[in-house]
Amino acid sequence: MESSSTASGGSTRREATRQKLYEAAVTLIAEQGFSATTVDEIAERAGVAKGTVYYNFASKSVLFEELLRHGVGLLAASLREAAERTARDGGSKVDALDAMIRAGLVFIDRYPAFTQLYVAEMWRTNRAWQSTLMVVRQQAVSVVEDVLREGVAGGELSDEIDVPLTASALVGMVLVAALDWQSFQPERSLDDVHAALSRLLQGRVSGPGRR
Repeated sequence: MESSSTASGGSTRREATRQKLYEAAVTLIAEQGFSATTVDEIAERAGVAKGTVYYNFASKSVLFEELLRHGVGLLAASLREAAERTARDGGSKVDALDAMIRAGLVFIDRYPAFTQLYVAEMWRTNRAWQSTLMVVRQQAVSVVEDVLREGVAGGELSDEIDVPLTASALVGMVLVAALDWQSFQPERSLDDVHAALSRLLQGRVSGPGRR
């Protein structure tokens, strides 16, 4: 049997390999589409043998499905951490939502190819991984829903808010605004974009007494 340190080292190496495959796949698929991207190209871009791809993922479709899980998992974790950090610092629920908007922008700025791919796939209906896409989407949206519900329950946010729809709208706003920023207004800074979305947030979900 492997020692714990040896097993840990093997696990770390495998995760590093999978990360390289994720990055290679998302870049290639964003550039040329899923159907046009081959396993050989993914392996070459990642700097590994073709067999390594199949060792880690049963097929290109499985790799892409796991890529969606991985990417949205990172996004959801960054949103959750932003909300929890705001709570620890004594901030309000609106402050938490604002921090989540910034965290989302930071994520998209770091992973623009994944974001572009994710938004594009949301509009497709014939993919084998459609059900997975819906599940991982909800993973990110539910983090925002939790903060909205807590805000409504505590009287900080308007009780007229449709929580599921508002959460989806906020996530969608960040995704689309960030893609527009990167594609058509790249001269703007992240701070500029965050400030604009922050003002929109303050005017739409805050209670009547908040300025």
